Amino acid sequence: MRPRVGKIAGCPRLCQAIQALLDEKLSPEQVAGRLRREHPDDPELHVSHETIYQALYVQGRGELRREIAGALRTGRAVRRPRNRPHPTRRSGLPKPLVMISERPAEVEDRAVPGHWEGDLILGAYARSAIGTLVERSTRYVMLVHLPGDRSASTVRDGLIAAMAALPAHLRRSLTWDQGVEMAKHREFTLATDMQVYFCDPHSPWQRGSNENTNGLLRQYFPKSTDLSVHSPDDLAAVAAQLNRRPRKTLGWDTPAERLAKLLDANQ
Repeated sequence: MRPRVGKIAGCPRLCQAIQALLDEKLSPEQVAGRLRREHPDDPELHVSHETIYQALYVQGRGELRREIAGALRTGRAVRRPRNRPHPTRRSGLPKPLVMISERPAEVEDRAVPGHWEGDLILGAYARSAIGTLVERSTRYVMLVHLPGDRSASTVRDGLIAAMAALPAHLRRSLTWDQGVEMAKHREFTLATDMQVYFCDPHSPWQRGSNENTNGLLRQYFPKSTDLSVHSPDDLAAVAAQLNRRPRKTLGWDTPAERLAKLLDANQ
């Protein structure tokens, strides 16, 4: 008895569409959601994310011909639980601080755009860093080039430059952890008119969107590497690819599409 041919193996058009999205580093769930949204009346291109996973892990050499570690953005050839705790860093800014508990309700429910979460990802021996910013309502990502060091002055200047590219209605607040790189947060607020709210110590989940993004960024910027070798153009290219990924929480819109709608609505 011949083995049953899977849906992906039996449809070269579907296989090609899936592979193109995997090459953009979309997850199988994002691939499935985006295909269903872009082709609502074409059942041939509708597939579950579990079917894609099966094609990758069980039948990968036949149906999806890329190497598994290359096709999945995590680089893992074995599925593992995702709810592992993230490491946290130090705290110790001068007090008093405006804490996350004081954020207005509009930040919490993500209904009003312009509220950002931020952090640093560190390179080898904590000698280099990249600033990461995520807008809470659209999940739009910006990466901040930090030339030379990650001092409070360098971080302040990098964040001010990043926010200067945005219209005023997309610059409302910034939530950060209690890292010493934000020692000049008052100067940032004066320059941008953005209130900075600080998370409680050892509470990375209070910046959940940013923490998730930082995990994704490690595919591009591995730990224990020198992050200073990446130019502003390199960072812009990575951010652009992240912003092209459809998100389940956005109804399979991409962050770039959501931000474009906000910009168009205020022109």
